[in-house]
Amino acid sequence: MYGLTDEDLEIQARARTLADELIPFEESAETAGGELPPGVAAAHAARARELGLHSANMPASLGGGGCTMLQQVLISEQAGRVTNALAWVAATPPSWLPAVATPDQIERYLRPAIRGEREECYAITEEGAGSDVAAIEATARRDGDGYLLNGVKWHVTSFNTASYAFFQARLDGGPHHGEHAMFLVDLPSPGVKVVRTPAYSHTISHHHPIVAFTDVYVPAANLVGAEGAGMAFAYEWFRFERLMVAARCLGAAERLTVEMTAFATRRRVSGQPISEFGLVAGMLADSLTELFAARALAYETARGIDRGGDVKIAHAQCSMAKLYCSEMAGRVADRAVQVFGGRGYMRENVAERFFRELRVERIWEGTSEVQRAIIAGQMAKRGPGALA
Repeated sequence: MYGLTDEDLEIQARARTLADELIPFEESAETAGGELPPGVAAAHAARARELGLHSANMPASLGGGGCTMLQQVLISEQAGRVTNALAWVAATPPSWLPAVATPDQIERYLRPAIRGEREECYAITEEGAGSDVAAIEATARRDGDGYLLNGVKWHVTSFNTASYAFFQARLDGGPHHGEHAMFLVDLPSPGVKVVRTPAYSHTISHHHPIVAFTDVYVPAANLVGAEGAGMAFAYEWFRFERLMVAARCLGAAERLTVEMTAFATRRRVSGQPISEFGLVAGMLADSLTELFAARALAYETARGIDRGGDVKIAHAQCSMAKLYCSEMAGRVADRAVQVFGGRGYMRENVAERFFRELRVERIWEGTSEVQRAIIAGQMAKRGPGALA
């Protein structure tokens, strides 16, 4: 099914093995604020590396897995079966960075990240600039042999575990005044301070604090690419992340569909399995049907990228995949809670956890409304046939 090769299936099986090993730790993570004992978390990360799932998106020449985009989707799909972000141990360092990084940046940041020795976070979103990255107000001003960075960033995911950040800003002065640039910022650094760490609906160990950057000095060697090129990197990051969001949603929907089908088959009311009641049967059938359609969409989008198609078409198709898969998974989670009934409202139940965790998939990396605008824009420019 889905035309997967033997190599694809082998990678998928390895990823499924990791997911199955992590699932038993979900409830203890949930009751401990998303945290696992340090030794346990480290063992999980080592297991991801042992299975060849860490940095699967990075070139083999740099020590990564060298996987195709479809294979990366297969890995993220299995990771999506696990709640509490426990499968984030199968990390994906920035896939766009090797093409633009200097040799120095590759040695200081990228290779250590691929080896699992360093972790990145993205300081891009701001209070008034979420999905509209172009609206950011943070600044970068040339100062001698480097730059001074200023701005307050929101939702800096994984800041608490990261050893460096990608900071995006508008250039203040110089020939590229007002244009975007991206910088590597070591953590901790003078002038980088957590304003506060909000509590979120999900229970995971990766925090999303609001972080202030005040006159943070970085050497010119930490400029990523060229001045004025920051938006290009952001768009490439969005394409990758949107497709991986779609993939994780596939995994979540698969797990929920399996779990609620098993429960509905054994749960009896008036001597009859509830799976035989028409309204429950309809929820099961709709969930599996939507999962089948969503998986086909995500896989074909990944194949299109592997074929090296038009990047703007890929941008729109990644939006299509994220839009449909994230909304599909949300519907499946809602049905699962309903099928489980009172049990589905208990935090120890997988449906309850996914019901909370999946809600953000329609928001981060661009809201569903932004995805619709991107898709419609490309339809108007190229015609529907170019995208589908």
